[in-house]
Amino acid sequence: MTSRAVVLGGASGIGAATARALAAAGHAVTVADLTEEGAGAVVDDLPGTGHAARRCDVTVETDVDALLSEAGADGNLTAVVNSAGSSTLGLLTELDEAEFRRVVDICLHGAFLVLKHAGRHVADGGAICSLTSLNARQPAAGFGPYCAAKAGLVMLTEVAALELAPRGVRVNAVSPGLVDTPLTAPAMDIPGVREDYLANTPLGRAGTAAEVADAVLFALTTPWLTGEAIDLNGGAHLRAYPDVHGHVVRAFG
Repeated sequence: MTSRAVVLGGASGIGAATARALAAAGHAVTVADLTEEGAGAVVDDLPGTGHAARRCDVTVETDVDALLSEAGADGNLTAVVNSAGSSTLGLLTELDEAEFRRVVDICLHGAFLVLKHAGRHVADGGAICSLTSLNARQPAAGFGPYCAAKAGLVMLTEVAALELAPRGVRVNAVSPGLVDTPLTAPAMDIPGVREDYLANTPLGRAGTAAEVADAVLFALTTPWLTGEAIDLNGGAHLRAYPDVHGHVVRAFG
């Protein structure tokens, strides 16, 4: 029986690249996102058979429960990847409370719900991987809720790894730096932002979604790896975080 993998936030960018990598590795992949249509567009291009598209909002527990219950019903769910996320921009002294809650709800509370139900339904010996961020370890002015949520997700990953280890379930995360995706494209169009990122990245370039997907597969398939957040950022953690907020203020006032 073909093993099943689930990718949440799989309709574009890193999630879509991860779905393709898992399908190429022989998994039947369930791609989940806020719309089934968006997930379906990715599924249509996956190699192999047995793939499925589903709608799921990671902040709604009934959605997450239904998705992972279905995927794990035959006992063959071996991999779960949570790539769902969102951000905002605003200094803490100016940030709307609802916007802070929105980002934390998606990036941390949603990650908790995925870990909770993936932990219930993934098969013994399976693996779970979350997408965190360079901002889990590197603060950035204007990114308070995102930094806090991603840092929290790293610790949540470690707790889940401890709790699920008795069943042989490994729990890891990948923390990318700048990756060229539809999500990052608007910020990269602001004058000075890309140049600042690359100046603070020792390898001098952005990553690709496919490179992150390769790291996710490594985290999912390495038998003695658990409780880790793998930095994948071209060395950007060795320098300063770009002044994105400053570039936005200079561009737009």
